[in-house]
Amino acid sequence: MPELPEVETVMRGLDARLTGRRIKRATLHRADIRWPVPPELPRVLTGAVVLGFRRRGKFMLMRLDNGWSVLIHLGMSGRMLIDAPPAAHEHLTIETDDGARVGFVDPRRFGALDLVRTTEEDSHKLLAGMGPEPLGNEFSAPVLTAALKGKATSIKAALLDQRIVAGIGNIYASEALFRAGISPIRQAGKISRPRIEALVQAIRDTLREAIAAGGSSLRDYVQPSGELGYFQHAWKVYGRTGEPCERCPGLPACAGIKSITQSGRSTFYCPKTQK
Repeated sequence: MPELPEVETVMRGLDARLTGRRIKRATLHRADIRWPVPPELPRVLTGAVVLGFRRRGKFMLMRLDNGWSVLIHLGMSGRMLIDAPPAAHEHLTIETDDGARVGFVDPRRFGALDLVRTTEEDSHKLLAGMGPEPLGNEFSAPVLTAALKGKATSIKAALLDQRIVAGIGNIYASEALFRAGISPIRQAGKISRPRIEALVQAIRDTLREAIAAGGSSLRDYVQPSGELGYFQHAWKVYGRTGEPCERCPGLPACAGIKSITQSGRSTFYCPKTQK
């Protein structure tokens, strides 16, 4: 599933192509994706000017001049294709006054489209209760320390909890924990303040570098331009089971990167250097 860097990359592509443009035509090709799509969506879109975009966690919000925002979730296989021919499994098509064409394509239909008043975005059922943005000023070591206090769950599971911090998924949780030198199985509520500070910085650095690289391209994810992201070439641990850890050459008793399963998800880490 696309995580924060991939969603941010897609949003920036949409913003560059659609902001300031009037929607000439919007066509909904099916009544439901993961959940029913508001039937009035084409009517709300048609004739509206796109004011801009906002990302909240793994969700995108396209803000319109009529007071509505379109909530977009890519799910596991969703893509936003810009100025591309009609594609199979294209559920929504948007055409603008300057000839732009944007299609929301989702073969597996785990994505979502919804409408919400722009002034009420944060109270939408999919966004309410979401934790702070990891790249925002509201995310800090004191905030994360307070959120983890008393939690007996693993730190990896805690980072995937969108109520604690928004937008982090399986890939970037593993990568950030490696950078911070923290074991993914360590109990979340028992991590010291200095190590929390290191983790906050590692999360920020990992996400910023991934955004700069256009995200990590896995399976269905591509940028709106059709290009692939390339942050997967910079992964330190994710998907590298059995490979040597870059910190471990020459260290005794280093068996390389290990893979375990936590809450049904694969976790990758170096047992030698992550404690």
